[in-house]
Amino acid sequence: MLDSAEQGLTLSDRAYETTLRHLRPALLKAHFALARSPRQVLVIVSGSDGAGKGELVHRFNEWLDPRAVATQAFWDHSDEEEERPHFWRFWKAMPGAGKVGIFFGSWYTRPIIDRVTKARRKREFVPELDRIVEFERMLAAGGVQVVKLWLHLTKDAQGRRLKELAKAGRLGPNDRAHFKAYDRFREVSERALEQTNHPAAPWHVVDATDRRHREVTCGKLVRAALESAVESSAAEAKAKRTRSKKPAPAPSPARAYAPGASLLDAVDLSQRLTVAAYEREMPRLQERLSRLAWAARDAHRATVLLFEGWDAAGKGSAIRRVTQAMDPRLYRVVGIAAPTEEERAQHYLWRFWRHVPRDGRITIFDRSWYGRVLVERVEGFAPVADWDRAYGEINAFERQLTDHGMALAKFWIHVSPAEQLKRFKERQRVAWKQHKITDEDWRNRKKMPAYREAVEEMLARCSPAEAPWTVVAGNDKRFARVQILRTVIERLERAL
Repeated sequence: MLDSAEQGLTLSDRAYETTLRHLRPALLKAHFALARSPRQVLVIVSGSDGAGKGELVHRFNEWLDPRAVATQAFWDHSDEEEERPHFWRFWKAMPGAGKVGIFFGSWYTRPIIDRVTKARRKREFVPELDRIVEFERMLAAGGVQVVKLWLHLTKDAQGRRLKELAKAGRLGPNDRAHFKAYDRFREVSERALEQTNHPAAPWHVVDATDRRHREVTCGKLVRAALESAVESSAAEAKAKRTRSKKPAPAPSPARAYAPGASLLDAVDLSQRLTVAAYEREMPRLQERLSRLAWAARDAHRATVLLFEGWDAAGKGSAIRRVTQAMDPRLYRVVGIAAPTEEERAQHYLWRFWRHVPRDGRITIFDRSWYGRVLVERVEGFAPVADWDRAYGEINAFERQLTDHGMALAKFWIHVSPAEQLKRFKERQRVAWKQHKITDEDWRNRKKMPAYREAVEEMLARCSPAEAPWTVVAGNDKRFARVQILRTVIERLERAL
C-alpha cells in the first residue's frame, strides 16, 4: 500500500489556490449539512514522522467550522488512561452527532511503535489489529463515518524533512530515533495498514512529500466523507419514515440464534435461607468482601459489577448489601435510566465507557448496556439490525474489560411472575414503598413473554467463559443477597 504513495506528486501554487476556491466552500457546505444530521465523522491523521500531520490538523481546523470540530491529540498516556482499557481514552474523546472529530494519533500509534521498539511478538500484534478492525466496524455500524489518512514519506524525503524541522526547532523528541528504524517502521506499518484496511473504514495513503498536494488530497477525502455521511443520514431517515407506515415487525426475526433449553426455567426459585442462616452468613461474607476490596485496590485490580433483573426483583437492596461491605472511597454506583440528549448523540456504549473504573476501583451498574438487547429490543427503540448486532459488540466491550484485568460479575435476578405480582401489590399498599411502583412497571409486566424471550437470548449469547452471567434465584431476597455476595467474592478471589 505504501508503494502507491511514492510517486512524488506535487501541485503548483496556482493549481492549489484554484482548487481551494472550490474545495473550501464545498467542505463548509457539507460540514453545515452534517451538523443537522445524527451522524458524525471521525478523521484519523496518522503516518510518517515529519509528514506534516500537525500542519494538516491545523488546516482542517481552518477550513471547517470550528464550532463543530473536536480535535484531540493522542501522545503520552496519562496515569488515568493507563489505569483503564486501551480504548477508553478514544471513547472519551469521541465526537457527538453532527460533529467532526479529528484524532492526531490514534489507536494505531501504540501497537506500531511497540512492535518496532519493544519487539512485541507477532502473536500479540496481530490480535491487536484484529481488535482495531472490530472496533472500527462497530463505530461504522453505529453511524460514525471513519476517515483514515496515512501520510507517507520515503526514507530520503523523511530525512530531508527532519533536517528542516531540526533547523526550525520543531523536531519531535523521538523523530531521530524513529528515523534510524525507518525500514522497520515501514515494514510494520505496511502490515498494519493491510490488516486494518476494510470496507467499513478503508485506509487512504497519501504522498506527503508536497504540502499542497497533501492538503488538497486530504481535503477532498474529508469532503467526500462528509457528503457520504449526510447522504447516509438522509437515506436512513427516509427508510425510517417508510417503516413507520408499515405494520410493526414481529418481535423476533428469523436468524441464526436458535433457542435451546430455557436458562431461566433451570433456576430453582424455591431455594430459601432462614433468618438465622442469613444473619450468620451476611456479616461473614461482608467482612470477606471488605478485605478483598482493599486487596484489589492494593493490587490495582478494577472491578465491574452489573445488575439486571425483573422489576421488583430486588436489585437495589442487593446492591446495598454489596456496598455496605465496602469503603465508600472504593466504589461508585451508576444508575442507568433513559439516555440524555448528550448520550443519544453518541454510540450507545459511549455512556458506559465513561464510567469504566480506574485500576483499584469498583463500579456498580444498576441496569447496564444490556438495555440495548432488552428494553430497546422489546419496546422497538432500536431497529432489529441494531440490537441483533449488539450481542457481538457487547461481548467485545466486556472482553476489553477482562483483557485489561478487571473482575467482571453480571447478575440477572430472576423472580416468578407470582412473586413479582406479590411485590407490586405490597408496593402499592405500603406508603414508603409507593414511589417504587409506576404505571410503566405494570405495562412491562404485560410484556413479560417478550422480555423473557429477550432475556433468554441475552443469557445464551453473552455469557463467555471470562464474563458469564449469574442467574440469581430471587424469590427469596435473603437467598439472593447471599448468592450475589458469594459470587462477587469468588470473582475477586479469582482475579487476585
